[in-house]
Amino acid sequence: MPSFDIVSEIDMHEMDNAINQVKKEIATRFDFKNSKASIELDAGVVKLVGDNVNNINTVQELLRAKMVRRNLEAKCLEYGDIENASGDTKRQTITLKQGVDTVLAKKIVKYIKDEKMKVQAAIQGDQVRVTGKKRDDLQAAMALIRGMDADRPLSFTNFRD
Repeated sequence: MPSFDIVSEIDMHEMDNAINQVKKEIATRFDFKNSKASIELDAGVVKLVGDNVNNINTVQELLRAKMVRRNLEAKCLEYGDIENASGDTKRQTITLKQGVDTVLAKKIVKYIKDEKMKVQAAIQGDQVRVTGKKRDDLQAAMALIRGMDADRPLSFTNFRD
């Protein structure tokens, strides 16, 4: 029986490359000269440090631009609050959203069932498995999910015919 999985994964190698490009741009840009602006990636969390809120916002824009160039969606970023740090600087943490959490998985299953498609969706950990009798039904389900408004980028893996 044909099936596929709906997952939300970030290519961490590409994310690391985007972070490194932002670091290089911070080091060479004139508006960051003599500032304490920095960016780090550590275990699924991006840490931004800047002299003020404007520095942090500029680094955020740089990160989003570099992510788009590397085909990473900015929807996977969950921004924390900007807080005061030591040495008269500001700090912000950005969490990378990966995996399909149970709330989103239930929303996907409900969305597929409401359309009365000839496929079944089942939650399996941090992914959703969709099975059906025909390949065309699965492709229609993929098109339906692509049109759905999710809080993170969704991709399709493990397509079995």
